[in-house]
Amino acid sequence: MREKVAYGLVALAAIILAVNFYRIMLVLPDDAMQGPIYRIIYFHVPAAITAFTGFFVALILSAWYLSSGNMAADSLAASVTEVSLVFAVLNLVTGSIWAHVIWGVWWTWDARLTSMLVCVLIYAGYLMLRQAIDEPTRRARLAAALSIFGFADVVIVWKSIEWFRTNHPQPVLSVRTGGGHMDPRMEAALYINLLALLLFAAALTIVRARQESTAREIDSLRRYANAY
Repeated sequence: MREKVAYGLVALAAIILAVNFYRIMLVLPDDAMQGPIYRIIYFHVPAAITAFTGFFVALILSAWYLSSGNMAADSLAASVTEVSLVFAVLNLVTGSIWAHVIWGVWWTWDARLTSMLVCVLIYAGYLMLRQAIDEPTRRARLAAALSIFGFADVVIVWKSIEWFRTNHPQPVLSVRTGGGHMDPRMEAALYINLLALLLFAAALTIVRARQESTAREIDSLRRYANAY
């Protein structure tokens, strides 16, 4: 059943992306200041929001594990974190391409870019921590703590262009500015892409959660066999 749901989500996401990609590339005009390169925003920003949404879900699941000891919550937190990290890296890569065209450099130690890099390193460290510890309960407890404290950097990334002097553009989405900073047609296309990426992330999480569940069962059987 879960596999069918995952396939359905992927198919729906692919259809939405295909239709919206046509609109982005052939219907919407170039940006007055940046030209055609601005279209990278339709993947750069949704990738960041998808990653942050996943990290927030992992935060909730980690807190649930610490309060209940439910190993299923730990497995799901690991799955959603792994998927979210992929979208965070996608955000960094697209941001670097965008910076190269607009700023003339691939990377600068801008507050937004630097805090996002730290975010990627924190959650990559989360996955490395899980690989380094064999004992399930200790692994889950330490990983949950790192997920909870690591989310503070997500808040820093989100607010960095408001808290610090930065080369990064100021917010343009109406959800943050109250409206008027981005053409409504362009903003609508961005949210449609966001929906597609969220659906795709959900499908990947379902697949990874099943793999995590299987791995946990195998590990439990191995430990039971070793005990005898």
